[in-house]
Amino acid sequence: MRFDRRSFLLSSGVLATGVVAAGSLDALAARPAGAAPRSKPHSSPDYGPLRPVRDQATGLELILLPEGFEYISYGWTGDRMSDGRPTPGAHDGMGAFRPGKFAGDPGKRPGGDPGVDHKVWIVRNHEINDLDGAFIDAAYDPMASGGTSNVVFDTRKGEFVESWASLSGTIRNCGGGVTPWGTWLSCEETDLRNGEVQHGYIFEVPHDGVSSAKPYKAMGRFVHEAAVVDPKTGWVYMTEDDGPTGLYRFRPNKRGKLDEGVLEMLAIGGSTIDTGSDPTGVEYGDLSWVRIDNPDPAPSEPSVGRQGIAKGAASFAALEGAYYHDGKVFFVASGGGPTGEGQVFVYDLRANRLKVLIAPTDTGVLNNPDNVCVSPRGGIMLCDDGSGNQFLRGLTQDGEIFHFAQNNLVVPSGGIPGKSVEPGDYSWSEWAGATFDPKGEWLFVNIQTPGVTLAITGPWGRGSL
Repeated sequence: MRFDRRSFLLSSGVLATGVVAAGSLDALAARPAGAAPRSKPHSSPDYGPLRPVRDQATGLELILLPEGFEYISYGWTGDRMSDGRPTPGAHDGMGAFRPGKFAGDPGKRPGGDPGVDHKVWIVRNHEINDLDGAFIDAAYDPMASGGTSNVVFDTRKGEFVESWASLSGTIRNCGGGVTPWGTWLSCEETDLRNGEVQHGYIFEVPHDGVSSAKPYKAMGRFVHEAAVVDPKTGWVYMTEDDGPTGLYRFRPNKRGKLDEGVLEMLAIGGSTIDTGSDPTGVEYGDLSWVRIDNPDPAPSEPSVGRQGIAKGAASFAALEGAYYHDGKVFFVASGGGPTGEGQVFVYDLRANRLKVLIAPTDTGVLNNPDNVCVSPRGGIMLCDDGSGNQFLRGLTQDGEIFHFAQNNLVVPSGGIPGKSVEPGDYSWSEWAGATFDPKGEWLFVNIQTPGVTLAITGPWGRGSL
């Protein structure tokens, strides 16, 4: 499962500078309220039309990509990992890490590997809702089957080289976020109670090790989706995929230590504002935060969302993915907007302003996007989680949405040699976990069912990603 990519990277321009953040994102943020994308989605004007591309590992045409892009699959559900365990299913959110000294790093860092400078560590969520037992011993709830696994990828060889289970005993590990100190915050998208064990927490996973499976209860018990850290302050911003739902902020008592602190919910103006149907360009400037008095409520007590709403916090359509980039938090309301097909918000942390970046007024432009990420070059990528064809979508400088990749995954009737995946058409399955390696050479992304991770590379500098 490897192919030499160095010459390809150089010849295709993947290492060249692409559209920078100041160009694409500032142009998007300047668009007026109600402004819609110029046209319905199509192939990128820069990258070109999509075409079937063969997977370097299986030889199957799992996805469609623009000309010049290639990919390799890894970690299909059931594949044996380096630790001997089968790969869990329901692949979801991911974070990628390059080795080195992380900002404010309170923990360990990789070392002793002469090739470490061209390796990427990835932490991958598994959104499993079952109570069939944990897949590692150091589990939060021995009956819960969700968790995370880690993989290591060699960017020079184009090869996945190692994988292991890193957290279990959790439920519906959906989104999350990377920290400046080199860990992944894995979020439970549930508030289920299993006997005496409550779920609905955030767990921290080292990029190069195994989690202690300790829930951060001060960060709130609710239907978590994603979490991002402002590297300047160490504060964590979190989304919630439930209703009433809001945008949360956790201010730890000590930077990098998330077991104690203050949980808050975003408020707009002096009364509760519902942003659920806001179109493109709507902007809010009178922002404040209300404190959540009981961040770890029992089932009989008001949820954190209801506590915040009662104090005047703003409400959103169910919030999904979030991503930090250049002093801003980008987050998605999958079913928000005038057509109910999605909104992308940007919260400028330094200016303390919130804006609807994209929310089309006509149907067919978005398809209930879930995960979101921003490339090192400043381009935005959205993961479809709607009905029909499932695309990875990008945004151009002027706000036009385009197709970058399409799910075309079909397991033939005879199966795939060496895989335990059932035959069938999985082209309906959502994209999840899109994340670029910090140098921007590779995009890592999952197809949730039957569960597989892809590493994509190509001439990124040719377009807005």
